[in-house]
Amino acid sequence: MKVRLVPVLLAAALTLAGCSLESSNDTPAGTVKVVVGYQSKTINTVTAGTLLKAQGYLEQRLRQITERGGAKYQVEWQDYDTGAPITAQMVAEKIDIGSMGDYPLLINGSRTQAKERSATALVSVTGYNPRGALNMVVVSPDSTATSINDLAGQKVSASVGSAGHGTLVQALTRAGIDAGKGVEVLNQQPQIGATALESHQVQALSQFVAWPGLLVFQNKAKLLYDGAELGVPTFHGVVARRAYTAEHPEVLQAFLAAQLDATTFQRDKPFEAAKIVADGSGLPQEVVYLYNGPGGTSFDTTLKPSLVDALKGDVRYLKSIGDFADLDIDRFVDGAPLRKAFAENGIGDYDRAVASTVNPSPVGGTDPICGRAIADSAQAGEVWIDGADRPQPAADAGCLLRAAQAAKAQGKLVRAAYIPDAELGTRWFADKASWVRDGDAFLPFTTPAAAQRYRQAHPGAVQVSYDQAVSEVRP
Repeated sequence: MKVRLVPVLLAAALTLAGCSLESSNDTPAGTVKVVVGYQSKTINTVTAGTLLKAQGYLEQRLRQITERGGAKYQVEWQDYDTGAPITAQMVAEKIDIGSMGDYPLLINGSRTQAKERSATALVSVTGYNPRGALNMVVVSPDSTATSINDLAGQKVSASVGSAGHGTLVQALTRAGIDAGKGVEVLNQQPQIGATALESHQVQALSQFVAWPGLLVFQNKAKLLYDGAELGVPTFHGVVARRAYTAEHPEVLQAFLAAQLDATTFQRDKPFEAAKIVADGSGLPQEVVYLYNGPGGTSFDTTLKPSLVDALKGDVRYLKSIGDFADLDIDRFVDGAPLRKAFAENGIGDYDRAVASTVNPSPVGGTDPICGRAIADSAQAGEVWIDGADRPQPAADAGCLLRAAQAAKAQGKLVRAAYIPDAELGTRWFADKASWVRDGDAFLPFTTPAAAQRYRQAHPGAVQVSYDQAVSEVRP
């Protein structure tokens, strides 16, 4: 893969360019300062970022320490577009706790370990997808590409060192495209890449949540490759500087307790959480809810062996993009503080939570159209009728289409509809999916390639548009 470092070099990407800071240079005497780096638009870090900040959970937890006779604390939040500048600031000992995706976490551990004061530990997870659906490749709406193979010889925008870039490298390699020469990667921040795609300066964009969903929702792109095809877990997590947390262990415990507070809120009130995150990030609530609604991201703080193993498998990615020092993953991962936070805050059995692989926020309730309770959350979706106070559950794809059909007959607009991919389980926009009719059944797929795979295995199946499916579905 030919990497063209445009518009900035990889080294320059590890700077403060493009960040927004909410900071104060004045820290009162006797006050402990904690600087938190987060990414407001990387919405699977919300329980350690946007949602956590908006709800004030960290400040509340620190205030409790002060009220018990402890020190006073000052929290500074710094918002960035990607994980790279957070790592740069941690290397400079200017950020104490940060959150980012799995590939940036690897770079963080490798970069920071050179100095004792900057060395970090991975202390918790924010959210994960067991198959890798948090990263995707999109193309322009008028593109003729139908699979990742069609990108050979093309220009692709990605943030080098990001989770989206890591997925691109793996996808190309599996497709038999030389990851060193097969495509030309332009190293761009997500919003720059989005503009480049829209102006046809690049033929594809590979990014992390929520960029693919946002561009597709805005009709500025269509999905080409679902990261879930890799079948490899991808996640976002929290890193903390070891030197800082050794000096202020109570701050790390307060942060993890606050993250657990935010995780509980996200699980119990996903729709309300999506509104808070939308307001804090500037993203449409429909896009936030795509990923963070029931059946989307698994918001689970625990450091699961499957995620650690995936991180170990990704180490070779470091070697493919630059000269990075070897990283001992087992030493980098430190689950002791989170285990302590579970125990001290009455969260439950940490080992049982680690062992669980079930999405803690499934689609539930009763489908008002098909008139039955949700029996299989893996098939269930949601329909958000404009004017309704919240989305309504749909037991399966057919029930979702019937709900859309009923809304149309009543002259109501469907604000958004969400349905899991029939092959990979990825939660996606129903009206942006590739639909197949097989007999009386209608099946949604995230990509044309997935729909084609199904049709090849089922010769009687035919491709239909979403509007056709809505019109033709029968009780």
